[in-house]
Amino acid sequence: MSKRYDVAGMGNAVSDVIAQASESFLDHMGIEKGIMQLIERERAEVLYAAMNERTETPGGSVANTVAGLGMLGLKTAFVGRVADDSLGRTYAAAMAEQGTDFPNGPVSGAELPTSRSMIFVSPDGERSMNTYLGVSAEVGPEHLPDGVMEDCAYLFFEGYLFDKDPGKAAFYEAAARCSKAGGKPGISLSDPFCVDRHRDDFRKLVSGSLDYVIGNEAELLSLYQVTDVEAALKAAAQDCGLVVCTRSGDGVAIRRGSERVDVPVAEIVPIDTTGAGDQFAAGFLYGLVTGAPLDACGRMGCAAAAEVISHMGPRPEADLKAIFAQNGL
Repeated sequence: MSKRYDVAGMGNAVSDVIAQASESFLDHMGIEKGIMQLIERERAEVLYAAMNERTETPGGSVANTVAGLGMLGLKTAFVGRVADDSLGRTYAAAMAEQGTDFPNGPVSGAELPTSRSMIFVSPDGERSMNTYLGVSAEVGPEHLPDGVMEDCAYLFFEGYLFDKDPGKAAFYEAAARCSKAGGKPGISLSDPFCVDRHRDDFRKLVSGSLDYVIGNEAELLSLYQVTDVEAALKAAAQDCGLVVCTRSGDGVAIRRGSERVDVPVAEIVPIDTTGAGDQFAAGFLYGLVTGAPLDACGRMGCAAAAEVISHMGPRPEADLKAIFAQNGL
C-alpha cells in the first residue's frame, strides 16, 4: 500500500549555531566536552555572544535525518514546533527547500522562542552542544497533524522529546496510529543521559509499539543496564524487531531476529562530528525504504555519516546518491 510519506520524523526543531573552539575555551566557559547540555535562556545568550565565525543552520537530530532523506529524494515530513520568529520562519523555509514537509508551521503568539543549540567544535572534531529548548520541547498529542502518522511507511522519533511528559504521550499515540495504519515506527535513543533519565519509559516504548531502534553503544548499555554490548544487543532484539548499534571506530552491529550483520567503518579525521548519527540514520533508513539488505543499509548509513563529518554543519553538502554509487550501493 502506497503511503504519502516514505519517512516522517518527530523531534525537536532546533536551529544550530556552530563555531570552532579551543580546549581552553571550553574549560574557561565551563562547557563539558562531547555531550549535549540543556541550558537556560540567559546562558544561551552568553554563549551565543562568545562565538566567533558562527554557522547558523536548521537542526535537531531527527529533523537532520529527515532532511537528509528528503535530499535523497524520498517523500518526507517533520513534525516539530517553531515560533513565528525570525529563526522559526527560516527553519520552516529551509525544511521545505530541502524537500521535507513541515506540516505544523511556525506558531503565532508562542510564549517561548524558537529553540537553538550552540555547538562548539574542538580541534579533534568533537562537538559540545549547549541547547536552549524553547517552543520545540512543547510537543504533545494535540500537536500531531492529521494524517501524517497514518500516511507514512516509516516513523522516526527523537528520544530527546522524552524529557517532558507531553512528548512521551505524543510518542505513544503517534506510534499506535502509525502501526494501526500499517507503518513502522522506530526511535533514535539520542543520548545516554536521556536514556538514564527515562529508562523505564524507553523500555516500555521499545518493547511495545516500535519496529526498530537506533542507538550508539553507550545508549544501549544504559537502556539495558549491562556492561557488554553483545548482551545489550541480545536484550534489545528480544524487545524490538530491528536493532542498530553504532560503535564509532568499531563499526555498526545490526540485529534483526536471529540475523546479525556487522558493518566496518573507514577511519576518517573529522572536521565536525555534528550530525554524524543523524545522517547515519538517514542512510540506514534510505536503505530500508528502498528494500536494500541489512549490510547495504549499514554501509549507506556509514557513507552518509562520513560525508557529513567532512565539513561543518549537520546536513549533507554532497550528493549522497552519487556517494552510494561510488561505494557500490
